Amino acid sequence: MGWSAWDAYGSGVTEAEFRANATVLASLRQYGWQYAMLDYGWYVADLSNLQAPGNFALDANGRLLPVANRFPSAADGAGFKSLADWLHARGLKLGIHVMLGIPRQAVSGNLPIADSNYRAGEAADAAETCSWDREFYVANDNPAGQAYYDSLARLYAAWGVDLIKLGCVSDSPFHASEIRQFSAAIRRAGRPMVVELSPGPLPPDFAPGPYAQMWRIAPEHWDVWNTPPGKSGFPVGIRDEFDLLAHAEHDVMAGSWIDPDLLADGWLAPHPAWGEPRHSRLSGDEERTEFTLWAFARSPLIEGANLTRLDAPTRALMTDRTLLRIDQHAKSSQAVEGALPGVTDVRVWKAQTQDGRVYLAIFNLDDHARELKAAWSELGVTGREHAALDEASGSPLPRSDHLTVSLAAHGSAVYEIR
Repeated sequence: MGWSAWDAYGSGVTEAEFRANATVLASLRQYGWQYAMLDYGWYVADLSNLQAPGNFALDANGRLLPVANRFPSAADGAGFKSLADWLHARGLKLGIHVMLGIPRQAVSGNLPIADSNYRAGEAADAAETCSWDREFYVANDNPAGQAYYDSLARLYAAWGVDLIKLGCVSDSPFHASEIRQFSAAIRRAGRPMVVELSPGPLPPDFAPGPYAQMWRIAPEHWDVWNTPPGKSGFPVGIRDEFDLLAHAEHDVMAGSWIDPDLLADGWLAPHPAWGEPRHSRLSGDEERTEFTLWAFARSPLIEGANLTRLDAPTRALMTDRTLLRIDQHAKSSQAVEGALPGVTDVRVWKAQTQDGRVYLAIFNLDDHARELKAAWSELGVTGREHAALDEASGSPLPRSDHLTVSLAAHGSAVYEIR
């Protein structure tokens, strides 16, 4: 549970902006929010021209450093150590986005790899780059490549980093060796760090569990209901996330979490990574459906909103103890197969928390409001009669052999079954 700068600030977030959002995040620490995350580009001096010579801030060993013009506390060359210490003092944790591979800039200078006899030219495959960022060469699956990743992990551990989001993971060609190398480097670094693989989907024959604790299941998700037509699948809309999460739910277990991406609600400004500055295009009902689906899928909850302009509906979701309990403490949760036979555009998820409570989420994927009346068995609940609690209103429902639900267009409802 945490916040990422990507949806509201893109690559251009400054240290002052980051700290301001983290301060709000710390005020929500009692609800479980703790990771403050910097996404792609914290090492880029001129974001308008990635291929400008010398554009990356590097140390003498070819490792990325925060640019001092946006992160003044890193001007002494100590990286994010000061920022991490500041977060830790407030009960928060630091996450950073790291590209797989070796910067072209380090290879051009054939810089020495820290604590080894290798140089960047030996560690890099200069014939192959990340498909969407050609400034990073693929790392060779050899001792020099491993030495480079070892040097990165040691540096991040020294800074006090708590989470690493590895970028350019799923793009063709896929290199499982780099993921294995990075995972091994973190184990050797001596500091526990969560690893996220991004973006998705991963190849079906690759099992990420031994190497990462969370992984994206699709391209970026943004504030749209339907995924636009086309081959790219970008951005992924909420409607498609239902199928993606249901398909991947068998991968969810302790220490392994599927990630549908950031929650694209609230104020997405001043310079989001996609589109114009705006309040989320999602309606209030869609925002609640998004958050509820993420919670029932037991997914990471990473807010994309600008927390310095946290609105009441987004705050209400971030402090909804029922949804947070389901997300963080469900021992089982899955889409109910065969629910509501003959009814289209309605999805049902059922969760059971560690204290034995059973919850149902009912989602209306239709563009129009609808009324439903269903027997408990049609909703995947055993037993002929049940009472229930409507979590939105707090109203108890009397014992009955059925449930009647009113759902807004793209809306949802959550019940505790008794």
